[in-house]
Parts: sequence; structure tokens; C-alpha cells
Amino acid sequence: MNWESLYCPNQNCRYYGVPFYEGRMVKNGSSHGQQAQALCKACGSSVALRYGTAYENLDADPALFETVVRALAEGNSLRATARIVQIDKDTACAWLDRAAHHCRLVMLSLWRNLHITECQLDELWSFVHTKERNLSAAKLYHETYGDAWVWLAFAPTCRMVIAFVVGKRTQANANLLLKRVASVTDTHIPFFTSDQLPEYHTALLQTYGIWEQPSRNGARGRYPKPRRIPSPDLLYAHVVKTRHKGRVVNITTKLVFGTEERLLTQLAQSPVSRTVNTSFVERDNLTQRQTNRRLTRRSTGYSKELAWFEKQLWLSMAYYHFVLPHHSLRQAYPLPEPTHGTGSQRRWIPRTPAMAIGMTDHMWTTTELLSYRAPIQFLDTLSQLEQLFPHPDHIHQGS
Repeated sequence: MNWESLYCPNQNCRYYGVPFYEGRMVKNGSSHGQQAQALCKACGSSVALRYGTAYENLDADPALFETVVRALAEGNSLRATARIVQIDKDTACAWLDRAAHHCRLVMLSLWRNLHITECQLDELWSFVHTKERNLSAAKLYHETYGDAWVWLAFAPTCRMVIAFVVGKRTQANANLLLKRVASVTDTHIPFFTSDQLPEYHTALLQTYGIWEQPSRNGARGRYPKPRRIPSPDLLYAHVVKTRHKGRVVNITTKLVFGTEERLLTQLAQSPVSRTVNTSFVERDNLTQRQTNRRLTRRSTGYSKELAWFEKQLWLSMAYYHFVLPHHSLRQAYPLPEPTHGTGSQRRWIPRTPAMAIGMTDHMWTTTELLSYRAPIQFLDTLSQLEQLFPHPDHIHQGS
């Protein structure tokens, strides 16, 4: 935590939202003997240094809280984490809720105007409470039970998940995924690839299509209804997998939107792909299952409520993007650097997906992630994002 991003929280103050050293705030001792606080000399408001971070009003050792967050983000279950650090399960659950809400704000505040050239689409299967085939008639009314798919939009050049949606395998969720992609990227339309799921075709037209008025047949009569056609800048291709007895025996590709010439140019300029593929997002599926206990197959760590499933995803996604170095993104040192001990010299600079896309210039620690304070300009407009990114606590859980 630092003083630079601290601001006056009083909306009636003329220095509302102004960073610490640019406003009229001064350091003003501690609050309850535990945390530093500041005083705004313009309006007289006091604000704790932890304000706007995951540590705000935390009545526990920050180091213990960070250990729990790291354990959950590294793939441990709630109960296992509680046993490891010797706290109550409900405490671990409350800290997951605290960290997830903060990570959601961090990611939404930094997921802005991303320049993405390639985007691979896929779905990751899981379930909530009970597998779909085992739902009894008495539980079918509970709309969040059963299969829960994680729809992913993955940028292979920077190994970043730029959007995700949790829900059923429906056209509405496919549309929502592409709307989220469009909301976090700049005006450039990425080159999309996916499997043959038909929902992606419709979702891409809904998001990136343009309206066309078809001509009528003949000189008389009503004009046909307007329809959506793909934008001239939209490039989309399928990966077609042929299976025999559950095994993939052949893979071909199919161009859906765009021209063959543009496709060849895109592949020639791509730093990661020479053919149409979904290999990167499928490999990311493995990473998601390893770092998120609720996605681990054949375990008892699955989610019992959909809201908690999404909260864990916000935490694991933020940790993956900002804290975990990605092996394929590392860069070589111009000259190997010596270490403090007698080991071999350092040859590689570790990098995270957030560094690769330019969000940050260094690997964050868990403390930096949890103490990041979202700008007030973003927080004041957060309500406008609620339609695209609803708060996990607002998910309908049934009666």
C-alpha cells in the first residue's frame, strides 16, 4: 500500500478523488493503533491508508490473509486452505469473498482499450452442486444447479483471458461473451477462431455485424426484413475435428467470415500461429483447472453455489494475469546476470500476461494485487458496467 493513490473519499469535497500528493491531504497518525490514516485539510475527512484495498477493515494479520489468498489462487480448496493456515472455514470463505470483489475491480479497471490481434474462443465444462445428469426433478427448478460452462476469450499473443462468462451453454451467454470482448478491446476487430459451436457464429454477427437491407424480388411488394451481415473487417475461422470412438482422427479448418487472402496475411503476420487453431485456449483450459480447485475434475472441491464459482474465477484470473510469470512470455537478458549465490547466472526475465500486453511494467506480488486502489474515475462509472459485468452477489440463486 502506498500514499500516492490515496484520495479524499468525500464526494462534496473539491479535492474528491485527487491523489494524495496533488490534493490537501496530510498524514495523520494511525487508526486504532493498527493502520496509518490521512486527513483532508480541505473538508476535514479522515481516511485510512487501507481505504479502497482488499485490506480495508480487515481485522486479521495481513500476512495470514495474503497466505490464504495465495493458497486459494494456487488451486487449494477452501477447507484445505483453512486447515493449512489453521483458521475456520467460514473465515476462509469470507476472505475469498473479500479478495474476489477486489480482484474484480482491479481487472475491470485495467481491462480497457486492449489491442488484441487474435482471439480464440472456447468453453470449459464444470458443474455447480450436482451434475446435470444427476439432477432430480425436485432440483430442476434451481436454475443455477447442474452444468456450468466457463466461456473463455483468450488472446494467444499475450496469453491473456480478455473475457469470460459463467453459465449454461446457451446463445445468450455466447452473445454476452462477445459483447464483453468488444467492451474491453479497442476499435480493432481481432481474428477469431473457435470450434464448430454454432452459437459463436450468431454471437459474432450480433456484436460485429452490420445491418443490410436485402433487395426485393421483383419490382413490386414489400422489402425483406433487414439482416445482419459480417463487417468487412471481421475474420473468423473454424477448427473442424473429426472423431472416431471419442478420439480425434483428423483436423481441418473452415473459413467462415472474411477472405482467404486476408486469412493468409493474418497467419503470415501472426507471432504465434501459422495455422488456424484453438491450441492456446485449450492449453489455457488446463491452466484454469490447475489453478482453480472448483474446476478440478473428479474431486469434492466443486462449487455448491454459482456466485462462489464466479468469485473464485475472479481471484484465480487476477492472480494468473498479474502475479504468475508465464514461461512462454519470458525474455532473454542482453547479458546473463549473476545471482547472489553460487548458482548459474540469470538468463531470462520472467513476465506475466499483464506485462506482455502493457498493463504493468513488472511482476506484481500478492500484496500489490490486494492493495491496488482503483481510480475514482473508474469507480464512479462502475454502475454503467453492471449490465455486462453483474456483481457475483446479484446472481439469482433460486428460492
